[in-house]
Amino acid sequence: MEKFKRLKNEGNDFVKMGDYEEAASKYSECMKLNTEECTVYTNRALCYLKLYKYEEAKQDCDHVLQIEDSNIKAFYRRALAYKGLQVRKKNMAGI
Repeated sequence: MEKFKRLKNEGNDFVKMGDYEEAASKYSECMKLNTEECTVYTNRALCYLKLYKYEEAKQDCDHVLQIEDSNIKAFYRRALAYKGLQVRKKNMAGI
C-alpha cells in the first residue's frame, strides 16, 4: 500500500508539472497494485485527455463507472473523451 501511495503522489506531481505521459505511466503502475482504486483511473483519464488519447480516456472512465456508477469525475471526463472522439471523427470525414 505504501508503494501505491508513493506512485500515485508521483503521478500527481507529474500532472502538476504538465508531464502527462510520465503521470499516466505512474498511474498505470498503481493499477498493477490495486485495480479497484478509482482515483488513479480518473487521473489517468485526465492525462489521456491532455494527450488527445480519447479512446483510452473513455475506457478508463468506463472502468470506474462499473465500480462506482455515480462517479462525477468519470462521467465528466468520459463526456470530454466522447467530445474529442466526435471532433476527430468529423476531422477525418473532412479529409
